Amino acid sequence: MKNIGRIIFIGAGKMASAIAGGMVKNGFNADNISAYDVNSSAVESFTTTTGVAASTEHPERMVKEADIVIIAVKPQVIKSALAELLLAEKTIISIAAGITIKLLAKISGSSKIIRVMPNTPALVGQGVSAWCASADITETEADAVKLILSAVGKVCRVDEKMMDAVTGLSGSGPAYVFDFIQALADGGVKAGLPRDTALMLAGQTVAGAAAMMIESGEHPAVLRDMVTSPGGTTAAALAVLERRAFKGIVSDAVNTAAARSAELGK
Repeated sequence: MKNIGRIIFIGAGKMASAIAGGMVKNGFNADNISAYDVNSSAVESFTTTTGVAASTEHPERMVKEADIVIIAVKPQVIKSALAELLLAEKTIISIAAGITIKLLAKISGSSKIIRVMPNTPALVGQGVSAWCASADITETEADAVKLILSAVGKVCRVDEKMMDAVTGLSGSGPAYVFDFIQALADGGVKAGLPRDTALMLAGQTVAGAAAMMIESGEHPAVLRDMVTSPGGTTAAALAVLERRAFKGIVSDAVNTAAARSAELGK
């Protein structure tokens, strides 16, 4: 049984549920985890999904007993959510997009801050989380963070100045991929496929291509060329994407999301 102390989630939404559920599945004791949310439906869903106790009652006692406090509320309400909590002696992990370590320290009074950007594939154990930390975080505390986050997918540590870019890429990225899958399926339907067949083919194509890149370690351009025969169907399709500036549009989307993340942190 994995034990890194008592943990409370402030906010019991889908991402909190994903992380807590992943922790329990990976050997953390559910009795050492709790959650608080003002929304009774979120609390009920959290407990049903994870097997972890959650409550709408003021979390003062739970926070007092906790070693790690995971902030899982929307960035717009983080100040009000933490206003009456005594967090100065706690290790804080925040998944609130755009909220800087400096601002988290000011709001909480704690000098032990970890800022995390997870993404929604964590809901199926296939997420990726980037994190950065304040100077007071020890190696033992860093190991605890990695242990928590690895319960729902891959983990990497970055400098805080990179976190807005992470948000634009992997934080918001699943939405771009879902749009791409939808577009692939729409194309398939236009070409004559039934909708359910087109969606299955599109989803598995994206999943398989991603797995192929990750497992092979090859550059995407190399793998693309493996599919592309001179004068063939793929070459014709890629020419359309090139004319429509597909890669430039996606790159611009990532940078726009990164800029918005920076705005949220001000």
